[in-house]
Amino acid sequence: MKQSPQSNRSDFQTVPSGAFKEALGQSEKFLEFQERLSRVAPIDRPVLLIGERGTGKELAASRLHFLSRRWQGPLVALNCSALTPSLIEAELFGYEKGAFTGAEKRRTGRFETADGGTLFLDEIGTIPMEVQEKILRVVEYGTFERVGSSDPVEVDVRIVAATNADLPALVDDGRFKQDLLDRLSFEVLIVPPLRERREDILFLANHFAAHMAFELGREGVPGFSEEAVAALEGYPWPGNVRELKNVVERAVYRSDSDVISQIVFNPFGASFPEFPSVPKAGPPQEERPRSPEIPSGKRTMKEAVRELEISFLKRTLVETKYNQQRAAKVLGLTYHQFRGLYRKYRDEIF
Repeated sequence: MKQSPQSNRSDFQTVPSGAFKEALGQSEKFLEFQERLSRVAPIDRPVLLIGERGTGKELAASRLHFLSRRWQGPLVALNCSALTPSLIEAELFGYEKGAFTGAEKRRTGRFETADGGTLFLDEIGTIPMEVQEKILRVVEYGTFERVGSSDPVEVDVRIVAATNADLPALVDDGRFKQDLLDRLSFEVLIVPPLRERREDILFLANHFAAHMAFELGREGVPGFSEEAVAALEGYPWPGNVRELKNVVERAVYRSDSDVISQIVFNPFGASFPEFPSVPKAGPPQEERPRSPEIPSGKRTMKEAVRELEISFLKRTLVETKYNQQRAAKVLGLTYHQFRGLYRKYRDEIF
């Protein structure tokens, strides 16, 4: 018998129907992803989102929900990696009064709270195997039991799961159930990283800069110098859109001009300088400049030169924190010469 969800807790995070935030972009990769997402959204089946940290998996889950027939129902999110294995079962399925020490009253779980809507399970690869078994039962039969109870609870929930882990590899290692993976992967969407959306970097940077300027009460929209644009477009963005937002907002906040010329990718660089190590005993030795590593092995001169150019570009970009104009100066090239090499070897550099 279906029991009406009764929430007696205030810390469940549900997204109000008017709080949907749209992901932004105009690159071909981004638009292709959004098209696939929009196509599967009305299909009432589980969806698996695969992507690196900071790519916007939660925004994608929100879009899936609000484009579905469940858009008027609740959207409930749970970061599975933020909970210990002993707590995650109670969070997902709730518990009865007296189920364990400290359980003074019945507590509603996330599945019940999401009844009639969507449950977004972020970092699903961290869920313990015994809890995966209960999730599989909900996906297959729409029922579960609260912790400390044998009475079935029926729910109607669409699951959207996300991870940056290799789930098939976890299956091979015996850490993820193959049956659950099969049921969750009706559609698998790969959220593109920012480095594959180069056309969106400046577009998003201008968007974040305008919002930060408005928040600071400044008039006008700040722009970026040519050097700043080169730095933004040349950086690999391991933290993706989330990192770009932080970098741009920090640049706007620190700038006293309408034109942003200084981009700081690592805010810890100035705060925690590297101190020189204590020299070993013995006479000081003159530091000799390192010679470039000459590619070895049987290969043509053209191949050796190619490897050497890529090696120089990688090393110099790291040393200059991906500031392309500074990198060009270090290498003794004009900016246009550097850009030509950069475009030639971009795929090998990142």
